[in-house]
Amino acid sequence: MMLPQETIRAKRDGHELEPERIADFIAGLTDGRVTEGQAAAFAMAVFFRRLSLAERVALTRAMTESGTVLAWDLPGPVLDKHSTGGVGDAVSLALAPMVAACGGYVPMISGRGLGHTGGTLDKLGAIPGYDARPDLDRFRRITREVGCAIIGQTPDLAPADARLYAIRDVTGTVESLDLITASILSKKLAAGLDGLVMDVKVGSGAFMAEPDQARGLGEAIVGVAGGAGLPTVALVTDMDSPLASAAGNALEVAYALDYLAGRDREPPFHAITVELAAEMLVLGRLADGLPAARARLEEALDSGRALEIFSRMVAACGGPSDLAERPGQHLARAGVVRTVTMPEPGCVARVMTRAIGLAVIGLGGGRTRPQDDIDPAVGFTGLARVGDAVGPDRPLATIYARDAAAADRAEAALRAAYTIVAEPQPADILLRARIA
Repeated sequence: MMLPQETIRAKRDGHELEPERIADFIAGLTDGRVTEGQAAAFAMAVFFRRLSLAERVALTRAMTESGTVLAWDLPGPVLDKHSTGGVGDAVSLALAPMVAACGGYVPMISGRGLGHTGGTLDKLGAIPGYDARPDLDRFRRITREVGCAIIGQTPDLAPADARLYAIRDVTGTVESLDLITASILSKKLAAGLDGLVMDVKVGSGAFMAEPDQARGLGEAIVGVAGGAGLPTVALVTDMDSPLASAAGNALEVAYALDYLAGRDREPPFHAITVELAAEMLVLGRLADGLPAARARLEEALDSGRALEIFSRMVAACGGPSDLAERPGQHLARAGVVRTVTMPEPGCVARVMTRAIGLAVIGLGGGRTRPQDDIDPAVGFTGLARVGDAVGPDRPLATIYARDAAAADRAEAALRAAYTIVAEPQPADILLRARIA
């Protein structure tokens, strides 16, 4: 056994860690020999000193092997998508049933919100009765029978990552490229995938604010995944504006339901969701090229099959069977609803998207400590994007808050996050790069 503090000291001083030392530290993280303080110190040392490719691979493998690694026997490919996180990123809720409707199987292991970003697991927590941590037998059964199951990490799958994930959220180490890579891929390798598509966000609301950073993360993930035998494609996508116009857990579930049902398909959200799902179909050999894949996905949406599969997944996981038909009866509602407008017409030139994510946390929709509870009802809808016209009749957003004081704080944060100019502005470029 190696002393955890010596591993921390070695990385703090810039030394390359041997695979055996990394494996021992991660084993200690799993069995309790490594304390929370030591895990935080290790994360900070990695943040500043970085890991080599060999260290990344060793960390990813150690975290994958800290629990069960699934094997599947299904009539179709096992596929998944993962996002590095953003604001209004409800893609997973729509994408998983869309891919399942096209013949893929999507055992999606999601995470809680990190920093200013929303987490798919927290969104699912807004659905009454939804069990996001089933045992592995139930997880397998739902995936096989429904076609997709979106859950959180169970104690069996990459348990070392689950512990480090929560620590990163509150220690200022979320943005570490090395830890992001190992965290994402350990869960995906443990899930026994045949193909993975990465959505690497870039911009003011992303952990990777600069294009070079985002490309570097995409290349790191594709490289480590390829070395581990997992075919992976990464798309670098825009997060200079909220992707969906909703941010907040119950509000994003309602948004995804509207999208799947065809009641409201905002072009930016639709474009990115379809593109990510199309890459999954091509990786799984369910479509001969991206144009054919896009056409299959559009048909899965328009036919209602994707919505039906989402409803079946919710019911199979313990949620209400009529959520799609009666979301208002099941999703929490905020006590205060306030629309925010501008006194004069203008156009959105810039959005500090990270500030909007932090405003959701300020409303109670996220955490400042790992043990914090979340209010699923709070957040924003109708969030304007770069290039949108705003004014007295075109709101910046609508606020959903616990009380008037919280709404006042959120309104101040929202107004500060937007730069409005008189001249028309071009919209953001949604898809920035593809890495394979």
